[in-house]
Amino acid sequence: MKKNVIVSLADANYYPLLDELIDSIKQFKESENVAICILDAGLEDKQKEALLDKVDEIKPAEWDIEVPGYKVKDKEWLKSQVSRAFLPKYFPNYEKYLWIDCDAWVNDWQSVELYFKACDNGKLGITQTIGPGYKITSKVSWLFGKLAIIKSQNFKHAVKSKIGYSKARKLAFAPHINIGVFSLEVNSPGWSSWQNNLFQTLKAGNIFGSEGLAINMSVYIDELKTEFLPLNCNWITSNLLPKFDENANTFVEPFLPNYKIGIMHLAAGIWKDGKDMRTNKDIKIKIENLEGGFVEKSLRFSK
Repeated sequence: MKKNVIVSLADANYYPLLDELIDSIKQFKESENVAICILDAGLEDKQKEALLDKVDEIKPAEWDIEVPGYKVKDKEWLKSQVSRAFLPKYFPNYEKYLWIDCDAWVNDWQSVELYFKACDNGKLGITQTIGPGYKITSKVSWLFGKLAIIKSQNFKHAVKSKIGYSKARKLAFAPHINIGVFSLEVNSPGWSSWQNNLFQTLKAGNIFGSEGLAINMSVYIDELKTEFLPLNCNWITSNLLPKFDENANTFVEPFLPNYKIGIMHLAAGIWKDGKDMRTNKDIKIKIENLEGGFVEKSLRFSK
């Protein structure tokens, strides 16, 4: 019986990305000891049939917290904003859960091992979206020289979700936590903390992003014990492009010592000529190599 599981979710449109994520996991021999489970948020029957040859389980995602129908009409993929906080309900036979968004892929198995280790003893394993080379962490609008209006992602969403200004202020300049890759043990108190906060954020705020705000509340307000992993464990390409090591044929961090990217995450997309790399694998962009030159590369997984 496999003790650890990697879980993701997709609809029919994002099936190609999900398929690539699974292939990126299975390229490593170590993956034989880890289950792969999928939440279905609108996959086609033929897509699910193809996936069953590669994964352990597929289950339909649900609205585990009731949300107004007008907010989610024809957007089944929004279930990812709720269902990922209830993974033990869907797949109850595992000890540790690693969630990876379907627009991410595994480039180095060490990151997978780190996430499973990070959630020991009930801790949350996760990565903050801040690191070397990040030039802006929060936005403000300056008024009359000294006064400013806070526009940080956490603060804006917190205010809209009506969680109260005292809580919103605690989140205002806290380093944002991306929920696209995280790990938790089955009995971690993190699940109930996250679910309670999510119930609150969904009542008044946007559906999209509510689960991220809720986990930020768990960490910075509820003080959930958290193991913060390095940025290369959840490398968000839209925030900072990687470099490419042509000798090792792999993506690496853009600054010394150029650590290997562990999990490449295409959150928010990589856009060129109005087209998103997530939906068009033919798109390539110019990135630096380690010799100071440039190469044209897709940031999606390829065998």
